[in-house]
Amino acid sequence: MYTLSSKIKLAAIICMVVGAIGLVYGFIAAPETIEDVEAMMASEHHGEEHATDETHEVNVEQIPGGNTEVEKIEHTEDNTDHAAEADHAEAGHGEEASHEAEHMEHILHQLQNKPWAALYVAAFFFFMISLGVLAFYAVQYAAQAGWSPVLFRVMEAITAYLLPGGLIVFVILVLSGLHLNHLFVWMDPEVVAHDEIIQNKTAYLNVPFFLIRAAIYLGGWAIFRHLLVKNSRKMDDATDLSIFKKTFKLSAGFLVFFIVTESMMSWDWIMSLDPHWFSTLFGWFVFASMFVSGITTIAIISIYLKSRGYLEFVNNSHIHDLAKFMFGISIFWTYLWFSQFMLIWYSNIPEEVVYFIQRMNDYPILFWGMIVTNFLFPVLLLMNSDYKRVNWFVVMTGIIILCGHYINVYVMVMPATVGESWFIGIPEISAMLLFGGLFSFIVFNALTKAPLLVKGNPYLKESKHYHY
Repeated sequence: MYTLSSKIKLAAIICMVVGAIGLVYGFIAAPETIEDVEAMMASEHHGEEHATDETHEVNVEQIPGGNTEVEKIEHTEDNTDHAAEADHAEAGHGEEASHEAEHMEHILHQLQNKPWAALYVAAFFFFMISLGVLAFYAVQYAAQAGWSPVLFRVMEAITAYLLPGGLIVFVILVLSGLHLNHLFVWMDPEVVAHDEIIQNKTAYLNVPFFLIRAAIYLGGWAIFRHLLVKNSRKMDDATDLSIFKKTFKLSAGFLVFFIVTESMMSWDWIMSLDPHWFSTLFGWFVFASMFVSGITTIAIISIYLKSRGYLEFVNNSHIHDLAKFMFGISIFWTYLWFSQFMLIWYSNIPEEVVYFIQRMNDYPILFWGMIVTNFLFPVLLLMNSDYKRVNWFVVMTGIIILCGHYINVYVMVMPATVGESWFIGIPEISAMLLFGGLFSFIVFNALTKAPLLVKGNPYLKESKHYHY
């Protein structure tokens, strides 16, 4: 049996407390009125304006005195020009003021969204890790894999975060439906009233149906997870294969349910943030991200437990296979990323290509950096078969992969919610600390609930003596 380390417990609690405090500060520091936004923008540009004023004063002092008659003539001409331009300026003044007010209100909403968006990105990121592991776990049973049963209890522990993490995401969605934030623009009646495209999607994109679908997704996943883990516990004392056969059928049924609901979840929770844009590959794209993130987390936790004297039956061949999945799914993610980008980019349809233009213009480092962290690094570091058996090398690569897929979620969410007003600040760091601490506490606490080896699995002997 695994015993929860006091250091892990303390570190998780500290992360949660510090993260919660930082998020509270992020919400308090967010501007409440347009005047607050103007004050923030004025303070940001104060230094530049001060430097410009000093340069202007120096230049004026260097200009010698001119001819008085010439100055009078120029003054008269200026008055004539100003009188002619006065009517034109007054006519356009109202329209300019209206545009300026709309622009400032837009920035206000973006800055108010920033802590909410940071909270949502981190909440979804850790939730999708747990969901990805559940899918991988079901695949192992449905495929009757012989190499992986020694890792099943690690997978079960990671999926323990599914229900609490899913409930947190659901609460954020409910608060969006109550108009306590502006994450989903299609939830704003004023926006819908002036947007014909969103109006044509209201049969699907409406708050009650949206939340009902979310409840179905989460409820279905949680029920399947509960049944799978329950059967796993029963398998420890099983004397025949009846429990294993039930788990096999249950896993196959779950995968059918998952592949449909995961795609719909991706459309609802991520793609609808940009309600004018859609991609038929988007569900697969999000799936690849959660799948590789989940497998990477399995590898990191397994290596940690093995280094502490647990999982003595896990050998380098098991880590090698996990690293192969990390390598292969990273390539699969890149294939989907490129296919989605290339097809939309060369077709150059304005309604579609604007999604990538916004990210390339406002998030260039993160947008292109994902290719490095999610493809280039994993491929180069894990291409050699021998490196897949070096534990510290796999952990290092796994950390890079997880950082890269957090950035992936960030780039999917932030442009639609925060726009060009983004920056990595206290809310983003605090949200990662909060949910990272919560995820670690729940997962490692779940490891203490059962022996780390599923005893009744018919493939256990093959798994314990697995070598590649």
